[in-house]
Amino acid sequence: MRYETASQRLAGYRKELAGLRKKMQKLQRSAEAEPVEDYEFATVKGPVRLSRLFGKKEHLFVIHNMGASCRYCTLWADGFNGLYPHLADRAAFVVASPDAPKKQLRFKTARGWRFPMVSHSETSFAADMGYKSKEWWMPGVSVFTKRGKKIYRVSDTGFGPGDDFCALWHFFDLLPKGAGDWQPQYKYR
Repeated sequence: MRYETASQRLAGYRKELAGLRKKMQKLQRSAEAEPVEDYEFATVKGPVRLSRLFGKKEHLFVIHNMGASCRYCTLWADGFNGLYPHLADRAAFVVASPDAPKKQLRFKTARGWRFPMVSHSETSFAADMGYKSKEWWMPGVSVFTKRGKKIYRVSDTGFGPGDDFCALWHFFDLLPKGAGDWQPQYKYR
């Protein structure tokens, strides 16, 4: 297929995707908020409640991260690090993982991450939110809102290669062979 023809078709598909996004946004806004408890997490500074993670913001992004042992979760978090100031201007943002707070701090420092982190290892938080199976943790994001003293989850979605939360995959889609068998690494040569 000629480049120009393929480019025109791809532009059409991108327009269709934009239309689907609008439908998804409308449906998400119509979803009933789900009440959640005020979970307590561990941090290097001591315990902190979910309600405190909002700071002065009305909304809170909580990233469900599998911890330092997951190269994919590290890839996503590396990307969030660049977006963090923009996200934090609109809503509170925290990364939650099962790693102990001291391990989180060491890993966060080594990677240069700027966002706050909490450990949910001694809680049912990840499982209650649907981000833990019997065998392992799962990556994703939950969005919460606070109304008075009550907390509600208003949206969530999982993460995986090719999702909308890691631009890297979309850049790879532009390559002739896509991502191929590429795997994220903690360091590259």
